[in-house]
Amino acid sequence: MIQHRALQGLGSAVPVRITVDRTLRVKVIDACGMTCTFCHNEGTPVSADNRARLATGAPTGAFKTAGPSGRVSIYLSSNGARFIAAPINATESFRVALEQLQEAMGFTEVHLTGGEPTMHPKLASVVALAGNSGYRVSVTSNGENGARILPGCVQAGLQRVNFSIFGTDPGELAEVQNEKFRRGKLAAAKIKALDESIRVALDLGLRTRANVVLPDRSHVGRVHRLLDRYSPHLSVRVLSSLADGEESLDAIDTVLTELEAEPYEVHLIAGTSGFRVSYRLPNGRALLVKHIRPLRLPETCTGCRFNNDTDCQEGYYGVRLYRDPAGTFYVGVCIQRMDLCLPVEEFVRSGLCDEIKKLRDREFYDLHE
Repeated sequence: MIQHRALQGLGSAVPVRITVDRTLRVKVIDACGMTCTFCHNEGTPVSADNRARLATGAPTGAFKTAGPSGRVSIYLSSNGARFIAAPINATESFRVALEQLQEAMGFTEVHLTGGEPTMHPKLASVVALAGNSGYRVSVTSNGENGARILPGCVQAGLQRVNFSIFGTDPGELAEVQNEKFRRGKLAAAKIKALDESIRVALDLGLRTRANVVLPDRSHVGRVHRLLDRYSPHLSVRVLSSLADGEESLDAIDTVLTELEAEPYEVHLIAGTSGFRVSYRLPNGRALLVKHIRPLRLPETCTGCRFNNDTDCQEGYYGVRLYRDPAGTFYVGVCIQRMDLCLPVEEFVRSGLCDEIKKLRDREFYDLHE
């Protein structure tokens, strides 16, 4: 069993489910209408603020970490990013990249991220291509454009949507956004769009989940209001904030105590730092909590300047796919070390690819011990 404070005191009566990480995260677009203060933007620079730096091979540190968009990429100042993420379309080169990674890594699911994926005008075609390449397809969205985009995506084969919810009213949303959200009616419009997207997703019969990041105890009320506001058919998952560490974990403990939540399953995933604990509330509703454990790649992470209990916030989370403006597809294994990114063709032949597969196999065995 792994060591993490979330697992302390659960006892042997709580069953443990163990699976293997088979998910490829794909950054399909960088554009986003939100300005979340904790956003890691999948490790890449904000394109809207770096249009003059769209050429590939930009020297480390050449990208702006702040700009007029108000968006952030919290690791950019130190992660060695060398390219800006360009949109991924349903092209032959994308299909080839998916098939290469599927063959090399045994991936079975594509999870589409951004930016905000529903701002991709041809997202449905991306979903269809991934599905036709043998993948199950899911997406994370803030809901700002879901009502218009999701019906076509469901027809194309989308199986699940995770809505990232940062507030149930304009004031709550503004608390975790750039100050421009405190002016005018922007935050109210975003909340309205989210509500409509959730309604559409549920009406479509799409597996639908609400994700809420909990930075500290001052945000505990958001979880209560989220559970009160949305349909009991909407699964709710609380995520710890990478940037806030122990404060975030303390806030999650507070929520669980206030809700009188009882754990009923631990889901450990071999080969990724993310794991989940499922709780049952007194009214019978389920609540999921996602945590990050200190998993490291045994060779690649050794000697890394972030490899300590303070600086390495995500650990080894899994494989991500990006496309740069020149059309090259890159594989990344750490949003804090974007200098480790390799073109797909290099990655599948590399020792890094073999290292990840060996880690998955070893972990699957060890977690059963």
